[in-house]
Amino acid sequence: QVQLVESGGGLVQPGGSLRLSCVASGFTFSTFAMYWLRQAPGKGLEWVSTISPLGRSTVYASSVKGRFTISRDNAKNTLYLQMNALKSEDTAVYYCSKDPKGTTRGQGTQVTVSS
Repeated sequence: QVQLVESGGGLVQPGGSLRLSCVASGFTFSTFAMYWLRQAPGKGLEWVSTISPLGRSTVYASSVKGRFTISRDNAKNTLYLQMNALKSEDTAVYYCSKDPKGTTRGQGTQVTVSS
């Protein structure tokens, strides 16, 4: 069965950086576009970024463009999200997903940006 396991979240000060990872199994990772989504406290699921199957194309939400970088290592079945210049409004549970609506996503990893 499909499994997506995120890691790398934590508490960071504003302006800091974190790198999230997501290890995938149960499907042919290299043939699927992958997504990062997030859910802030009291809000709905929000799309953050998309990467094409071979990593040649990436798209970002305007709120994170220029600060976040999505990447993947198909040899390791792993998706990444490098987050720089973090802001308090980036506080959320971050999910990797096999689809843009989050129907098939991991358990999430908490990112808290606070001084």
